[in-house]
Amino acid sequence: MRQERPDTEGALVALIGSVRETGYRFTTVTPASHARVNARPDALWARDLRDIFGWSRPFREAIVSPEMLAAMRRAGVVEPVEGGWRATIRLSSLDGELFLHTAYPPNATDAVFFGPDTVRFVSAVTAFLAERAAPVRRAVDLGAGSGAAGIAVAKRARDAEVLLVDINPAALRAGRINARAAGVTNIVPRQSNLLREVEGAFDLIVSNPPFMIDRGGRTYRHGGGAYGEGLSLAVVEAAAERLAPGGSLVLFTGSVIVRGGDPFREAALAVCARAGLRVAYREFDPDAYGEELDSPAYAEADRIALVVLTATRPA
Repeated sequence: MRQERPDTEGALVALIGSVRETGYRFTTVTPASHARVNARPDALWARDLRDIFGWSRPFREAIVSPEMLAAMRRAGVVEPVEGGWRATIRLSSLDGELFLHTAYPPNATDAVFFGPDTVRFVSAVTAFLAERAAPVRRAVDLGAGSGAAGIAVAKRARDAEVLLVDINPAALRAGRINARAAGVTNIVPRQSNLLREVEGAFDLIVSNPPFMIDRGGRTYRHGGGAYGEGLSLAVVEAAAERLAPGGSLVLFTGSVIVRGGDPFREAALAVCARAGLRVAYREFDPDAYGEELDSPAYAEADRIALVVLTATRPA
């Protein structure tokens, strides 16, 4: 996502509000599904706002109101293409809000990603909050991206300080704009590599870190380690040091199953055991990203599972 001037942030918030008022809703799919849908013969040009802000299709000026096009120009999120225009952002629906993120295809190394895993992650976080009895006073969305999970926490814990932490400045800007558009005021964006530039303990740490081996090294996707588990394990280690008494980590990630074993689970549970944390671990989806198994990086993998790890420090 392009880095526009700071004075465009208010215009972006206003644009999101204007799009919301039209009744716009869009569920963002995986890049693979997106490519298939956009390859259809009737998908060359946008026909409505869902095509413009959801499917990232070029559009001709006649299909949007002059006011909407002017709002896009003020926000700096429209660029000319041959025969028309193209939006440089996407807007996706989740938890009653619209979230700004990078237009398709999200190929830049600093792309702000939003997709089906975002929906799954927020679902895991809100389900945890619905069962948590103790109040949340200080929380962090670690590797926040669009800020969707942190904003969901902030909406449900209005008195809490909720940090959106990311190493990517473009993600922090998107999270700040999305928080304003959602009307939450208890969000604090902070640039940091994990929690190294952030002080203090937390009642709640939520994270959906990159967990793939990405040859392009894209920040939102590449997890490092042998199978992409490097950042996920680093999040567990950071939480083991920074959870307050009674505090919990909710980690949504992928885990590569190798010859029937789960190396990430074994390593993560060992970290939690050393820190005295209570742990729950479950497979959310046993078989995701099957197309990645064709890559040499996954030559020994049986499957890639999506998992939720919850770790709690005794009060």
